Amino acid sequence: MDELDYQYLASLVLRAREGDSDAFAEIYAATYRKQYKFARHYLRDEFLAQDAVQEAYIHALKHIADVKDPSLFLAWLNQITFRVCFDSCKKKDRHYGEINPMQLELYEDDREDHNPEDAALNTVEKEKLRQAINELPPMEQRAIVMRYMNEMQIDEIAEASGVSRSTVKRQLIAGREKIRKIMEGKQR
Repeated sequence: MDELDYQYLASLVLRAREGDSDAFAEIYAATYRKQYKFARHYLRDEFLAQDAVQEAYIHALKHIADVKDPSLFLAWLNQITFRVCFDSCKKKDRHYGEINPMQLELYEDDREDHNPEDAALNTVEKEKLRQAINELPPMEQRAIVMRYMNEMQIDEIAEASGVSRSTVKRQLIAGREKIRKIMEGKQR
């Protein structure tokens, strides 16, 4: 099933809500490759991607009754996968060890022009930016993270998200504008 039939997928969602495990297995078979491809590109690690996709499908199975419009199941699943990947990245960043890589740079930099105060301010700014991104609506947050943190092209983001290029562009523009406003508000 290369091109998904959204009406058929919606009928599978309705059957899965009623407890039909074969229907959910069919949903999984029809959507897995796209979810894995997104997770693999986002996380840049095949094993983390496999874990993330597994977690996303477990969540989807447990909460399939929460899907308000079965024809939008794929968009709902995309959001779950994105959230799992995003959380996985945050966990991965926390578990690099007790020493912060930025702190290592302070100790290892022998340049005469190196200023630890500038490095500390840079770290604070990055944290403010991360917080601002976390405040964005999920679709804009996903587009911003994929574009600027994962260095994905607009076409790749559109394909992974299941939306058009113009939608991705609108999400990026809106996300950047909201980040700018949030950052200006935090500087006051």
